[in-house]
Amino acid sequence: MAKEFHLGDILSISTNRLVSPTRMDGVYDILNYMTGDNLFTHQLPRAAEECRPYLLDQMPWLAEIQPDDDVEDWEVWLLCQTAERGEYHFVQPIPADDHDIIDPVEELQQMMPGKPVFLLSSQPWMF
Repeated sequence: MAKEFHLGDILSISTNRLVSPTRMDGVYDILNYMTGDNLFTHQLPRAAEECRPYLLDQMPWLAEIQPDDDVEDWEVWLLCQTAERGEYHFVQPIPADDHDIIDPVEELQQMMPGKPVFLLSSQPWMF
């Protein structure tokens, strides 16, 4: 089932530039939705790579939108994009087989072979 996302969330994945109006929260929201996972920070780049082709398939016009490196005011740039393309768009999740669900600790160990990974607690913090 499709879910509606702000164009800035979508563009953050398709352009690899953080332009979501809710910043990293928007990135987490769209990638968690598209992958059906609960991603950790170090897993976001892999998930974005998995999701980007599906966003471009769903909205081919995204390929035309690439910000220049010298954009000074991202809010104005995004406002122009939303005025031209619309503020919200429906996004479909990717097929389950196209996302590898990997334990976050194991993935971190794979990313940093030979480096120690310390867990502070196996239980969530309680306040």
